Amino acid sequence: MARPRQFDEDRVLLLALERFWEFGYEATHTRDLAKAMDLSVASLYNAFGDKRGLYRRALDFYVERSFVDRVRRFGQLQPRQAIGAFFDEIIARSLDDPRQKGCMLVNSALEMAPHDPEFQRVVAGVLVQVEHFFKERVEAGQQDGTISAAQPADDLARMLLANLLAIRVLARARPEKALMEGLVRPTMAWLDHQAEGRH
Repeated sequence: MARPRQFDEDRVLLLALERFWEFGYEATHTRDLAKAMDLSVASLYNAFGDKRGLYRRALDFYVERSFVDRVRRFGQLQPRQAIGAFFDEIIARSLDDPRQKGCMLVNSALEMAPHDPEFQRVVAGVLVQVEHFFKERVEAGQQDGTISAAQPADDLARMLLANLLAIRVLARARPEKALMEGLVRPTMAWLDHQAEGRH
């Protein structure tokens, strides 16, 4: 009979996530991971397989507690308010990171996805979900008159996705409030264009 695990899985996944998030996949060694997670190397392998398997689990953990959680919370808001709140939180998170780690998903897109078909599918799948969230909110806003219908919802959703990715890349190199807000402001104004006259 297998022995029960003697650790809190969420806790050790969070510790692994922090390590991968800061240093990336290639620069993170298994012994460093085990030490950061307060596990033996054998326990790490027994619980998560290899380093790649642990990275996949850490990435899933990140997505669940960032994007999925954000959609759950902001999906309850009015459409235009939800999009604004989404970007307000992204900018705040980007600025409140002294180590300038950026976004784990974007980091994975740049480091892992070009060389690993599984991670390419994982990252692409999450980006499709993000785009779908934006499209849903835009369509709802176009129906209630709070978001302009001058452009197709598909195009506006893709523009919002591009803004999100740009902000998260800037978070690593130029985490400047004015820069990030200046990137989002024209986009939000475009959503509002022609909508105000309907009220």
